[in-house]
Amino acid sequence: MKKIFILLMICALMIVTGCGGDSASDKKLSVMLGSNVVSLDSAQCTDSASFEVIANCIDGLIQLDADGKPIPAIAESFDVSADGKTYTFHLRDAKWANGDPVTADDFVFAWRRHCQKAEEYAYIMGDTVACVKNADAVIKGADPSTLGVSAPDAKTFVVELDAPVSFFPSLMAFPTFYPINEKFFSGLAAGTYGTSPETFLSNGAFTLASYVPGAANIQLKKNDAYWNAAKVSLGDWQYQVVTSSDNALTAFKNGTLNVVDIGGSQIEHVQGDAELSKNLQSVPSGALSYLSFNQDPKNHHAGALANVNLRLALSNAIDRESLVDNFVANGSKATYTAIPIHFAPNATTGKFFAEDQKQFADVVGFDVTKARAYLDKAKSELGKETFDLELIYANDSGNTVIKVAQALKSQIEGNLPGVTLNLQPMPKAEYFDRVTTNSFDVAITNWVPDYDDPMTFLTLWTTSGSEISEHWSDAAYDKIIADCTTGDLAADYAARWSAMYDAEKILLDNAVIAPLYTAANTMLIAPNVSGLEFHVAGVNRVFKSVIVK
Repeated sequence: MKKIFILLMICALMIVTGCGGDSASDKKLSVMLGSNVVSLDSAQCTDSASFEVIANCIDGLIQLDADGKPIPAIAESFDVSADGKTYTFHLRDAKWANGDPVTADDFVFAWRRHCQKAEEYAYIMGDTVACVKNADAVIKGADPSTLGVSAPDAKTFVVELDAPVSFFPSLMAFPTFYPINEKFFSGLAAGTYGTSPETFLSNGAFTLASYVPGAANIQLKKNDAYWNAAKVSLGDWQYQVVTSSDNALTAFKNGTLNVVDIGGSQIEHVQGDAELSKNLQSVPSGALSYLSFNQDPKNHHAGALANVNLRLALSNAIDRESLVDNFVANGSKATYTAIPIHFAPNATTGKFFAEDQKQFADVVGFDVTKARAYLDKAKSELGKETFDLELIYANDSGNTVIKVAQALKSQIEGNLPGVTLNLQPMPKAEYFDRVTTNSFDVAITNWVPDYDDPMTFLTLWTTSGSEISEHWSDAAYDKIIADCTTGDLAADYAARWSAMYDAEKILLDNAVIAPLYTAANTMLIAPNVSGLEFHVAGVNRVFKSVIVK
């Protein structure tokens, strides 16, 4: 499965309103973007910045409402077959910004192209997620015409699945499933789609006014051809790429940015400022921060982490409550499960998958006595008295991860005699290279769900799972995941839900990872800005309902 490390990436929404502080002039919205857009081609992008810009310019079949539930977008309605394996979407009268009608063929073209290109996010159409019929085969080189999508007429788009997918409608809000105007695309020079306002076509609330790949400024304007333009108040607005939280805070103070992300020392500074703190917002995120353990017995520190008791010792030596209260300190929540808090509500009960956050505390909770007992077992089994381990992390991901790393070192070394945790900070590029090539001992990892179901996390640890290799494999775990995706449990909601708990228990009993906390997003929003919608995961921010007074 192909995924990418994204710190802010489809589930519940919440609306946030600013309440104090300065704002940009002339009622023009100016928003911080924490990194450059990589690509505005929905078949190629893998980063949160690119997904966000695309999602604010293009509508898919479905969008999410303020409660995270799927509601109509380009699809005015849809029908589902009795076996849950065929979706028929009925499209509304909608237009592209150039006046062309949005048709079912635009979806057929885009979906086939995504699978044929086989880029990072093509996997989401396959049998680990959306289960679109023959998607995996097309990704591997089969004829794109065999993909399970069709357009019986201009207003009808049909999708055939290999297995029922309970969260399929919500998936349609993700940019990988968006349409592309085939006629427009075919008239462009190869490789130029999405590289300028002239080569990018919107059907959503906004369109590009100014964009150059790699540039720090992106200008957008209202799309008057948008099917729901009457509900869009915002006119011209812009993204400004600012990678430094210090610079972002300064820009917010002087009024050149209306919406900024902050972290670390900036949060402390803002909390200590009576006026500035009125603008502070902390919203839940689906991002899970955890420790990845490299269990390869051949890894560069003698494979000690292949020993389950050593991993359990490390996990039980961590005081997660202290970690989030004293070092993260931004509303993040200590987490004792492999699934983040406030994520994946059960369709029957309404409770989040991780509702009982203490259910695995006896396995991963803070207990020095238990941690040392596990360590003694590990020492006996491995014939070693000391363990010298590296903890790697990306030091250009902000101050918080640096403080977390230092706290982990202090806790683990203080609670586990004989264990040394050597901190190895490095740039993101080097970090990603290390974790994807199995060249690490322990890594601080942040992972965000792509869709509103526990499986977006649980598939990470299958034998053929994510790009981060913990080098762990368990046949029973793999079978549960397979049964829940395309097997006997796929159509049985209650049984599938229960089985996913069983899979999570296997993960945590074996200390495949050590969950740390569910991250919160902390930002400053100017008092004249309202209606900004935040996704807990997936596409982070939606601006179509924003009002600037």
